[in-house]
Amino acid sequence: MTAPTETYLVNLLDQLPEIHADSIVSRTLYTDAQVKTVLFGFAAGQALSEHTAGTPAIVHIVQGEATLTIGADIHVVGPGTWVHLPARQPHSLEAHTQVVMLLLLLRAGAETA
Repeated sequence: MTAPTETYLVNLLDQLPEIHADSIVSRTLYTDAQVKTVLFGFAAGQALSEHTAGTPAIVHIVQGEATLTIGADIHVVGPGTWVHLPARQPHSLEAHTQVVMLLLLLRAGAETA
């Protein structure tokens, strides 16, 4: 059996392809039994309509400004914003500027506390 190795990325922004106008791009950075990590890039004006995830999720805004709606709560978010969403929590996002968002989908058994 081989020893586990770390995943090391010097710059998250380098992991995305160019974000063209009117587009949303994504790249899965890491996946294992506990978490799936996806980096998203949104062009200004792009949006994810209201949806839910079957697992808890963490949203971290890396770059840009957006409106993040969680249930009935509306938040203007920017770099450094960090949000934990429970499973099946309705949410949506609309990018005001170009946005880079790191999404961590937590798998069964991954939650602590």
